Amino acid sequence: MSTRASWLAGLVAGVALSVSAAQAFELVSLQEQQAALTAPEPLSPKTNPVAGAPMIDIVEPRIGSVITSPTSIQLVFQASASSAVRPETFKVLYGRLRLDITQRLLGAASITAQGIAVKGANLPKGSHRLLLSIEDSLGRQGQRQLDIEVN
Repeated sequence: MSTRASWLAGLVAGVALSVSAAQAFELVSLQEQQAALTAPEPLSPKTNPVAGAPMIDIVEPRIGSVITSPTSIQLVFQASASSAVRPETFKVLYGRLRLDITQRLLGAASITAQGIAVKGANLPKGSHRLLLSIEDSLGRQGQRQLDIEVN
């Protein structure tokens, strides 16, 4: 196991789970999915990542693989040595409409400065895009896009 994989495994072990697999919840409705898929792509200014901004590692679901619903979502946050992650700044925006679904996710999981883990997120079959963001104690924002294909 690589040093990075060992490090991530250690952080993941410290992320609090607050929902059992039997307690599924609707992260995105079929209507929201359809609206997001038919909306035009939002205009986004071309920006470079901010140096030292926190990073978001996606542990689950496995990127590039087709998943089934309900699914687990597990994220690990990494701050630079000179700052700390501010979990209260975590945001999740859904699809092209950028619907804020942060509270749905936080309603099913505890978030810490190390990350967030949730089980039982229901998503309709098809394609989904989540834009994840978190800030650090210096106000720098890190973002990560998560594209999910549900079978």
